[in-house]
Amino acid sequence: MNITTENFQQEVLDSDIPVVIDFWKEDCVPCAALSPIIDEIAKEAEGYKVYKVNIKENLELARKYVIFSAPTTMIFKDGKMVKAISGYQEKETIVNTIKEYL
Repeated sequence: MNITTENFQQEVLDSDIPVVIDFWKEDCVPCAALSPIIDEIAKEAEGYKVYKVNIKENLELARKYVIFSAPTTMIFKDGKMVKAISGYQEKETIVNTIKEYL
């Protein structure tokens, strides 16, 4: 599922389990490389949700969370952003980071 400014509050901030967000943009080569990894993580997710946010279509969210580079992966827990990972990362690195917040 894609997250937008309209559903961010309900799906992310009000979530009772941790949420992982991939902030990406279309003309970004590292974003394209990370996308299938995020999709795999989403399929395997247990105890957390995984979503994507298109930065260009949701500038308000990108500004609010000060996204300087894409991709940026953020982990939200209890309505707060608790971890940000900038740039392309291997699947294992992302999954291990997520596990720290479960």
